[in-house]
Amino acid sequence: MALKRPKRYTVEAIVFLAILVAVFWPLSSRMGGGNLIKTIMNTAHDLLLNTVFYLMGITVLTGALSRLMSEFGVVKLLERILRPLMKPLFNLPGVAALGAIMTFLSDNPAIIAFGKDKAFASYFRKYQLISLTNFGTAFGMGFVVLITMSSYGQGGAALIGFFGAFCGSVISTRLMQRSCLKTYPELKEPVYPEASREEAKKTEKDEEASEKDNDEKKESVFMRFLNAILDGGKNGVELGLQIIPGVLIITTAVILVTFGPGANGYDGGSTQGVPILPWLAGKIHWIFEWLFGFTDMRLIAFPMTALGAVGAALGLLPSFNASGILDGNAIATLTAIGMCWSGFLSTHTAMLDSLGYRKVISKAIGAHTIAGLCAGVIAHFTFLLFSLF
Repeated sequence: MALKRPKRYTVEAIVFLAILVAVFWPLSSRMGGGNLIKTIMNTAHDLLLNTVFYLMGITVLTGALSRLMSEFGVVKLLERILRPLMKPLFNLPGVAALGAIMTFLSDNPAIIAFGKDKAFASYFRKYQLISLTNFGTAFGMGFVVLITMSSYGQGGAALIGFFGAFCGSVISTRLMQRSCLKTYPELKEPVYPEASREEAKKTEKDEEASEKDNDEKKESVFMRFLNAILDGGKNGVELGLQIIPGVLIITTAVILVTFGPGANGYDGGSTQGVPILPWLAGKIHWIFEWLFGFTDMRLIAFPMTALGAVGAALGLLPSFNASGILDGNAIATLTAIGMCWSGFLSTHTAMLDSLGYRKVISKAIGAHTIAGLCAGVIAHFTFLLFSLF
């Protein structure tokens, strides 16, 4: 009688439990089982109270400010100023500038709403439309990252990091376009035929005319101001709530393998752990020191976390600051990598799938990985250059 093959869920359960034991056994053997559980709970609680609510405060204020900028025409003004840069730098139509501004003020998926808009997409060729995922992601949550980094007293370093992220966005977008055209030459065709583009542009003009009519009927300046800050603040609360799972789960996990014992050893306090990640990074420390200027390998936890969620990566900053390792170079480099990567591993797949181009996901991820590293290198050497003056 032939033996029955184990069912799939049985195999998955066994594999999952084996991985769980392999991860937690070394930690508990070093920290103690009870201390490990207490540390996890205390770290999550500390992150919720001292980091998440701090970040939520920033997202509420930046949300209100971004809505005010949109309501009173600043976004349109910036979009017109940036339009001439789109073609020479990014090989994108001028209207793409609006997508960059909106993702900078909100998050990566904002670019998809534009990509699916017929009037907006009519300006693009297919390979250009696909590259919007890389282009928009490089600016995702940029306002929040920039304000958070500047709050540590290194505004100049944060601006250098923004410059590095901007350079990374150019690299990522161009690499993505080149890779797509090389493998799929048919993507050079326009997204819509000429007739459809003219129709879409006509629709856009009609919408602008309608918007102009609505502007004339708008409420008083005071009511516009009040509604803008309240609606923008409400969006900021939603964004703050969205980052809670990433900050609590991912950041707690990263802290457990990044930081060491407390002043009194392992006693279940928050932000304690076994420094496995710095130990591994220390084996090739010269790479990180030369490329990014990292003098402490614990800093490598930030870019590793930013791969999945930049909000979670920001949750590491208070611990870095308390440890005295958050200097100007670190702010510049981490700002560049954090802004450019902006959790792209968790958003690229869904974004490209929604656009209907799942086949180029690996190319998008590869291009953005390279670009994020380049952004960090550019920020580091730019900071060194400015430090000479």
